[in-house]
Amino acid sequence: MKKWGKRLRITAIAGLALILVLLGSGVVYQQVGKRNDLNNFTPPGKLYKVHGENMHLYTGGQGDVTVVLASGWGTANPYVDYYPLYEQLAPYTKFAVYDRFGYGYSDVTDKKRDVDTIAEELHELLETSGQKPPYILVGHSLGSLETLRYAQMYPNEVKGIVMIDGGSPEHYAKDEDNLADVIGGFMNQFRIQTGLFRLSLQSEPVLEASRANRNNLKFVPDELKQVDTTALLLNYGNANTVDELREMNANATVVMNNTKPLSVPLTILTSDYFGASEPIWDQSQAEFISWSTQPKHVTIKDSEHYIHQYHPEQVADEILELVEK
Repeated sequence: MKKWGKRLRITAIAGLALILVLLGSGVVYQQVGKRNDLNNFTPPGKLYKVHGENMHLYTGGQGDVTVVLASGWGTANPYVDYYPLYEQLAPYTKFAVYDRFGYGYSDVTDKKRDVDTIAEELHELLETSGQKPPYILVGHSLGSLETLRYAQMYPNEVKGIVMIDGGSPEHYAKDEDNLADVIGGFMNQFRIQTGLFRLSLQSEPVLEASRANRNNLKFVPDELKQVDTTALLLNYGNANTVDELREMNANATVVMNNTKPLSVPLTILTSDYFGASEPIWDQSQAEFISWSTQPKHVTIKDSEHYIHQYHPEQVADEILELVEK
């Protein structure tokens, strides 16, 4: 019995040592990979100081109206994500894709991710970079809140708003998902810091699954697909993106407690999720038109949540309709 006990202790110690070695190797793998990614992660646009931190803005096109593109939550690289859309817009209007703090090429900030701060940061970015209103604000998904709040805070700068499967403030105010606890939780952060997340993205099936609701980035060049993956590795689960989720209900309530309806045109583009959308979501989208005195609601067939990755021409046409008004 004593021999068996000794062997068990030796086995346990050896097993623990192996686990520690593997964890240490994983941490080193993650840190080396992160350092290499940062060295190759060159901003395609320009970085501007906003509240003392670097914020990224990518612009193109020409014209008197600027289309400002706000990404949805968790879209690691808005520059890549909106590529199919701004390629359609560029011949007809000016556009500006911005990275909130914690996204794309922007820094991570220690400022709380409340919707007023996010809208103020965008305003400062547009002013500092020399952009001029009028603006057409385009918000995808959770980006709907900051676009609405911007229009409430700076009404004289906004000509119109387009929502790309964006949720209404009423929808987000009562959303009870605990994604912040999941994304920011110990197990997920452990997966990131020990390199397990990075290792998983070396698998082609996993990588394809991560792009599934974005049409597998069909309209994005291969070199930008790699840039998108790098951004995901660098930004996934960071403090700013997690805090955005924690503030979602409160941010929606702030928007609801201010100006409604807005006097500018509001176009709601809703995905049909290839026929699998939920009645509650569809109802909230139909009711979203109450946020404007000049609303329009269009359901986009054969698309997923990232409508602009499936039908960029159709989304561009709706945006340009407001540009030309």
